[in-house]
Amino acid sequence: MKPKNISTWCPGCGNFPILGTAKKVIREDLKLETKSFVIVSGIGQAAKLPHYFRECNFFNGLHGRAVPLATGIKLANHKLKVMVFSGDGDMLAEGGNHFIHAVRKNIGLTCFLHNNQIYGLTKGQASPTSDKGFVTKINYDGVIAKPFYPLKAALTFGANFVARTFAGNHEHMANIMKEAINYNGFALVDIMQPCVTLNKKNTYSWYRENIKVLDSAYDAGDLDKALKIAGESVDKIPIGVIYKKEAPSYEELIGVIKNETLVEQGLAGARFEGMFGK
Repeated sequence: MKPKNISTWCPGCGNFPILGTAKKVIREDLKLETKSFVIVSGIGQAAKLPHYFRECNFFNGLHGRAVPLATGIKLANHKLKVMVFSGDGDMLAEGGNHFIHAVRKNIGLTCFLHNNQIYGLTKGQASPTSDKGFVTKINYDGVIAKPFYPLKAALTFGANFVARTFAGNHEHMANIMKEAINYNGFALVDIMQPCVTLNKKNTYSWYRENIKVLDSAYDAGDLDKALKIAGESVDKIPIGVIYKKEAPSYEELIGVIKNETLVEQGLAGARFEGMFGK
């Protein structure tokens, strides 16, 4: 389908480089055919991304429900590349419970978290990832809760692929996206993204001063080290593949779809005999 190409994002929004890089990676680098992938989103400024992708299969669902919708699509046809584009509020607040269980089951989804540390669409409330002390129109004395660290949480629940990148570094973001999309299992990419209108702290220049690219000597297979740098950083915010481990995906362990997808099997009443008694 061909969504409208009129963007409602603010000029300079971090969503623009994420969209542009995703298009390049999916269309030019990986050369994925339209029929081979689906983009899923919920509600929020990040969730508008598939509207502007042009000629893609997508499902735009309810607030916080992108991950379960993507799960249903993946289990119905596990041959598809299923990608979730979601904001820090959509995925971690309203959708936090779904996020946890998709991680622990290792469902074969690629989740791109647009992390601008604020609710951009609803005019600037604190999000789960807002820094402690961050002042908003509602939190005028500053946020009093500790921030949610998505990569650390994912690792705690057994994630096998977690990475972080920055919307202002196109080459780095493209490389991370490619690796995440090709990963067999649940992949989480935390994209540090400025909100130029409502978050005056975490700007493009702030990120450039406060991030560092993990060097080639870093061991992405070291879980203890990954846990240490996935949360609070005493120095600078590391970007790159934080942790990667090979493991069978959830759908690979389901016997009924081992040889063919559910959509290929069709309905077969005999398969349900005995499930609900005589």
